[in-house]
Amino acid sequence: MDSLNSLLDGFGTALTPANLLWAALGVLLGTAIGVLPGIGPAMAVALLLPVTYGLEPTGAFIMFAGIYYGAMFGGSTTSILLNTPGESAAVVAAIDGNPMAKAGRGAQALAAAAIGHFAGGMIGTILLVALAPTVAALAVDIGAPDYFAIMVLAFIAVTSVLGSSRIRGLASLLVGLTLGLVGLDQLTGQQRLTFGSLQLADGIDVVIVAVGLFAIGEALWVAAHLRRGSGEAIPVGRPWLARSDVRRTWKSWLRGPLIGFPFGAVPAGGAEIPTFLSYVTEKRLSRHKDEFGKGAIEGVAGPESAASASAAGTLVSMLTLGLPTTAVAAVMLAAFQQYGIQPGPLLFEREPELVWGLIASLFVGMVLLLALNLPLAPLWAKLLRIPRPYLYAGILFFAAVGAYAVGGEALDLLILLVIGLIGFGMRRYGLPVLPAVIGVILGPAAEQQLRRALQISDGSVIGLVDTPFSVAVYAVIAVLLAWPLLRGPAGRLRRAKA
Repeated sequence: MDSLNSLLDGFGTALTPANLLWAALGVLLGTAIGVLPGIGPAMAVALLLPVTYGLEPTGAFIMFAGIYYGAMFGGSTTSILLNTPGESAAVVAAIDGNPMAKAGRGAQALAAAAIGHFAGGMIGTILLVALAPTVAALAVDIGAPDYFAIMVLAFIAVTSVLGSSRIRGLASLLVGLTLGLVGLDQLTGQQRLTFGSLQLADGIDVVIVAVGLFAIGEALWVAAHLRRGSGEAIPVGRPWLARSDVRRTWKSWLRGPLIGFPFGAVPAGGAEIPTFLSYVTEKRLSRHKDEFGKGAIEGVAGPESAASASAAGTLVSMLTLGLPTTAVAAVMLAAFQQYGIQPGPLLFEREPELVWGLIASLFVGMVLLLALNLPLAPLWAKLLRIPRPYLYAGILFFAAVGAYAVGGEALDLLILLVIGLIGFGMRRYGLPVLPAVIGVILGPAAEQQLRRALQISDGSVIGLVDTPFSVAVYAVIAVLLAWPLLRGPAGRLRRAKA
């Protein structure tokens, strides 16, 4: 009851004209920035930090929250329409969203993503209000073996459901893990795969890898086959969801937050793992398994709902523990410190107006995001009417600008081209792109957690399975690995009986 009363007071703060203006401005800026490859929400908030020096803290954080959610949806827009994720959380949306767009259903894919963001954000924020102390306590108890088990689950899950074979999925994952090794070893300081270049000592940024594999690789692939195609613009399609689409997606919209929120709340969480696991779950539960990878609307609705809910989950650890779980949360933590505010267990007592105003503004931002982007879905989808030579030339330009903006180094453009050629080769030989991106994102973190777990257990492998949580995760992994082996003989037995 106290939380409900505090939330009502927060709505009184968030619904003032000035704070409504900051929320609307944040959603608009976030959506626009999310559309640009390479410029994600973390960079947007970081760039706007100096601008907010003169603002009241509550208004500044309300705008930051709007940028966060808006950028996540903007990233899914280009991911769906152009196969170019604006940020890492939008990678999964390209798997089925882009085939839908190519089939003339881009508006439906964008509508499913917008409603998914709204549903996930609303449910995630409700869970934030109700479960913040409990989830924060659970997050503190999760150790290095548990993190490593979760990441192994993500590796196995994504290589099991994508591509024409597991071997190709594992080969793609190996490419990503190799790219993730570039840079300095975090424990020993030794250079790995840097070829003596100081610019590579910090490693290859995930954004450059994602943009190179998706945008540059796709543009080169289209250019190589442009003469074979008709070259005609792709139709936009009807600007609404049919009843059959709603029947297929409403369960996905509700399942996504149950996966996204807990992963967003734990350290080393974020939106990447839950979006991948949501995609795997939707494929397992769907009656249209053959459509996945070719334009299944559930493959857009579920992961986008999970991504939005994970954004609410990240605020749990940041507000209650002062522990950032994503890059955006880290930048927002720096913003708190800029105002002389220290997030932690006492924040709700010392700054109740700011905290509950921020939480209430999340509900307001979700409504603004849906009201802004749902009517604009057909307009965004008209990007596909641009002739493909001009469209992909623009993609190459913005991809290069986004990659250069990451570090401001000319070498980043060369790395982008090399990774784009790798993406082209992967398409040529049928390797799925997503496991490679997974390897780059989670590979370094998995290595760090593995080493930490082995150090705690004095090098004993038993230390990786000495918690009930890790044992449960490895049991799920065993089921994923054994299921195809068990399903084959069972299917043959059924056919023999028939």
